[in-house]
Parts: sequence; structure tokens; C-alpha cells
Amino acid sequence: MREAQFLKQNADKWKQYEAEVQQRISADVLAERFVELTDDLAYSKTFYPQSNTTKYLNGLASRFHQKIYKNKLEDRSRIWWFWQYELPFLFKRYHRQFLYAFLFFITFCAMGALSAKYDDNFIRLILGDGYVNMTNENIEKGDPFGVYKHAGQLEMFLQIAFNNIRVSFVAYVLGATTIGTIWLLLSNGLMLGSFEYYFFSKGLGFKSITVIFIHGTLEIWAIVIAGAAGLILGTSILFPGTYSRSASFLRGGKDGLKIVIGLVPVFLTAAFFEGYVTRHTDMPLALSLSILGASLAFIIWYFIIYPIRLHKRIEQAPKNTSTFTRNSFDIWLNKKFTSVK
Repeated sequence: MREAQFLKQNADKWKQYEAEVQQRISADVLAERFVELTDDLAYSKTFYPQSNTTKYLNGLASRFHQKIYKNKLEDRSRIWWFWQYELPFLFKRYHRQFLYAFLFFITFCAMGALSAKYDDNFIRLILGDGYVNMTNENIEKGDPFGVYKHAGQLEMFLQIAFNNIRVSFVAYVLGATTIGTIWLLLSNGLMLGSFEYYFFSKGLGFKSITVIFIHGTLEIWAIVIAGAAGLILGTSILFPGTYSRSASFLRGGKDGLKIVIGLVPVFLTAAFFEGYVTRHTDMPLALSLSILGASLAFIIWYFIIYPIRLHKRIEQAPKNTSTFTRNSFDIWLNKKFTSVK
């Protein structure tokens, strides 16, 4: 198309946009106008790179850009935006690493259970003589899960929350070596596998699930995701793809860190359950199963289903954006994310 025809075809539209940019219009309209202008600008740059038309469109698009970012409420919405959009998008991007971490962990749990079954000393090796002896005494007293009642509620909550958050960051940092994260998943998997086998061997398997997994459902899953964050860091170094190794490392490190930070509320919730709820070992079965079911439903929705649904919408984002950041996608978010439920 000749430039004169291009101008004739779009001149009225651009004049309308030029008038609108000086008015008060909705975020949806701003987004539509900016997307259309950037499409026209891309076409003009391709076929008339040195023309006045390209300069004009560049200036008009810049005015829409400034209007959009002048009106955004960054400070008020940034935290909410992080957990509602940015973090789930990362979950979908790295579902493969999540799967690998989960498979590693399940395999190590099975190894722990089998080792405990065929070697009586293995449980003591993993859990420690003190813990095993104390639990045996509690079983004889008729209170097998009395360990959760020894410390005060607030004290237990703070200790567990701090320890689990610390472990998650360690799992992430160890990802720089890859093998370090796998080792952490190994140690935790062996511990859980032998721990559960111990209670099943005492005839307390179902009871251990209804009591321990009140907090363990969220806690264990968060450890797996922290391991995945470490794998993200490690694979960004080993397999940079089309990026330079340093650029890939920075990208993987930033994404992994966001995921670990995003796990903090999950760990705090799990620590709250362990400190304040798990100690009530004789609570009604229906209540216990309700907490377990709600925790599992949250995991499936927030870490799997919602990220997939969100990613389908992101695939429709403007083609001139290459990464999912607030600056790149604010326009698209204003237009599309209002429909996400």
C-alpha cells in the first residue's frame, strides 16, 4: 500500500484518537486505541520508516502511553496484582519444573518408606532417637501426636513459620548447583516417607493423615514448589536456550525468587494450622477432612487450573511485548483481566 493510500484510509481515525487523548476516557478505550496505534506504527515503520507519518504515529502513540501510565495506581495495586496475575503466570510458565520437583519428591518419599520397611534402624537414622522414643511413649499413653501439644501455640507458630520459610529460600539458593536442591528434596522426601511408614506400621496411618496433613498439605506442597524454584534457577544456568547464560541466569533467578516470596503466605498459613489447629488431635473427622479438602482444592486451583486459564488469556496479548511484566502488560490487563473470575 502506498503511503498516500495508507494516510487516506486512517486519517479520520487518527484525528479521532488525537481528540480522545485529550479527553477523559475509560481504561478499555485507552487500551484499544493504544493497541491499534502501535499496530499502525509498526506497519508505518516497516514500509515508510523515514516518513512524517511514522513520526506522527510515534508521537500520538507516546501520548496514549503517557496517559495510561499517568493514570495507573502502581502502589495500591502492585501487591494484589503480583498474587493475582504475575505469580500464577509464572506457575504456568514453569509447570514442567513443578512436575519434576513433585516427581523427585514422591520418588524420595517412596524410597524413605521402603527403606523404613526393610531396615528398622532407618527410621531412627532419619527422625532421630529422641523423636522416635518420645513418640513411642506418646503412643503408649494413648496420645500418639502429643508432640504438637508440647510448645505454646504462638511459639510453635513462629518457630515453624521461620524454619519453613528459611528452608524454602535455601532450596532456591541451592538451585545454583541444581544438585543442592535435589538433595534438599531428597532429605525432606526421605523424612516424610519414613515418618508416614512409622505411623502406618503402628496402625495409625489414617489418623496421621487426618491430623498431620491438616498443616502438612500446604507445607509439603510449598516445599515442593520451593524445590521447583531451585530447579528454575539451576536450569537457567544449564540450559540458557536462546539467551546468553548470564541473561538466562538473571531471568531464572528473578522468576525463582518471585515464586519463593509468593510461598510466604502459604507457609504462614501452614504454620498457623500446625501451631493452633493440629494440636486438637481429637477434633471431629468431618472438620479435619474439610480442612484437608480446602487445602487441596486451593493447591489444585491456584497452582494448576487458574494459571492455565490465565495463560490462555495472555496468549492473546499484544505481539510486541515479549515478557510478562507490569509495564509491558498494563494495557492488556486493563482490557482483559477484568473478565477473569
